[in-house]
Amino acid sequence: MTTTTHPANAPETERDVESRPPGSVRVWPRGTAAALCAALLALAVALAGHGGLPDLPGHLGSLAETLLPWTALAIPALGVLALLRRSRTAAALVLPVVAWLTVFAGTLTDKSSPGGDLTVVSHNVNQANTDPQGTARSLIASGADIVALEELSPDTAPAYERALAASYPHHFSQGTVGLWSTRPLRDARALPIMPWTRAMRATVDTPEGPLAVYVVHLPSVRVGPTGFDSGTRNDVAGVLAGILRAERSPRTVVMGDFNGSTDDRALRPLTAGMVSAQSTSGDGFGFTWPSRFPVVRIDQILLRGAKATASWTLPATASDHLPVAARIDLTP
Repeated sequence: MTTTTHPANAPETERDVESRPPGSVRVWPRGTAAALCAALLALAVALAGHGGLPDLPGHLGSLAETLLPWTALAIPALGVLALLRRSRTAAALVLPVVAWLTVFAGTLTDKSSPGGDLTVVSHNVNQANTDPQGTARSLIASGADIVALEELSPDTAPAYERALAASYPHHFSQGTVGLWSTRPLRDARALPIMPWTRAMRATVDTPEGPLAVYVVHLPSVRVGPTGFDSGTRNDVAGVLAGILRAERSPRTVVMGDFNGSTDDRALRPLTAGMVSAQSTSGDGFGFTWPSRFPVVRIDQILLRGAKATASWTLPATASDHLPVAARIDLTP
């Protein structure tokens, strides 16, 4: 009788497969199984402890946190690889699945509640928007009490002013940002966070008391050969964070295009002490960009001294961003 043996890590031959008993489990070579287990463990650790991921070089920690929800795609890919080969290693899938659900399960539930005193909307309208009138009509149809716009241009700003004037008689805009309100504005001014105006502040008088409203458009970020180029955005966010620390209004809302998610560690100086409307009262991730197939939420509504009762995205306009909305309770 002749017996054929193979090295421990040698791949199975066709004869080996045919001679394997029906229903038996495919045993991977030790090196392959170990690599898959290591990948599953690394994914679980990255999810559960993403704050500990190194940020250098190239702010890669920030990039990973921005795209963190999409790590879910790696789980079925690794699972299919394991299950197709009927490997016992597939049991290790429980690690990243549990880690992902621990981080994001609460995000997937509807956290809205009844009530609220006013609705705010923020929209990066895109300076190349070919239909500002249609965009304005969509925003008016939302029934918002306060509308913040970013990426206004000298060509489009007059169109928004004309289209929104009847519904929002109180208005202030400067540079690329503007604020429209059904309620009186005062103390409106541009904020010197950059050499050109991309942020402003105003006080909105409400029956519940004054509300400080900030409209913000942080600098863009890029992913390139050197990594996640977010240095300018991070610096400007730090300047704005200092302004917010000095804000004395008992109620504050900051909304606009942050060019980053609230999970991004580099924005923590800005988000510290603020509460994300989407995180506390939204339903799902509320991705906003790009509007055709949103993969990340970079448009934010943050609150301090007030509570969001609902948060959602509005239907797409001619912009590359989706508008974001929140219902806010101003009761002390």
